[in-house]
Amino acid sequence: MSAHHIRRLVLMRHAKADWPGGVADHERPLEERGHRDAPLAGEWLLKHRVVPDFILCSSALRTRQTCTWVCSALGDKAPTPKLEDGLYGASALRMLAVINHVPDTVTTLMVISHMPGVQDLAMHLASRDSNHEAYMDAATRYPTSGLTVFETEKPWAELDGQDARLTHFKVPRAK
Repeated sequence: MSAHHIRRLVLMRHAKADWPGGVADHERPLEERGHRDAPLAGEWLLKHRVVPDFILCSSALRTRQTCTWVCSALGDKAPTPKLEDGLYGASALRMLAVINHVPDTVTTLMVISHMPGVQDLAMHLASRDSNHEAYMDAATRYPTSGLTVFETEKPWAELDGQDARLTHFKVPRAK
């Protein structure tokens, strides 16, 4: 891949959420561990120079809170996130349809959403030349705060399946 045509996609599952009684699923907040883990995702992105220039975030409270912590860790490098109702409870193909509409000016896209869609999409997009260890980690477990990083030369509109190289799978955790 030539370096200047590479696009990067970061798929993130929201941080650990709480299950308070009487609260609708869409309004579930992060629990304490989620508040501790989410900023570590932003720190990992900075450290590995995978800084998004566009973030799509599910409209659910737990994803919005995760996004706030990630952006806080990114500091002045954080883009203004776009809330996307269509990512809440979305299947892998619905998430891909949202990604397919991202402008080509975006070179590093981050999507913060939910299971099982994020894991299903990661497996759907991963090409045969993906990092085997990262692929197996993402395939067998995709815990809260899990991040999958992909590289592709294709425009967002052409992403379809098995056409993005999975390079990293990371689960940032507070000690």
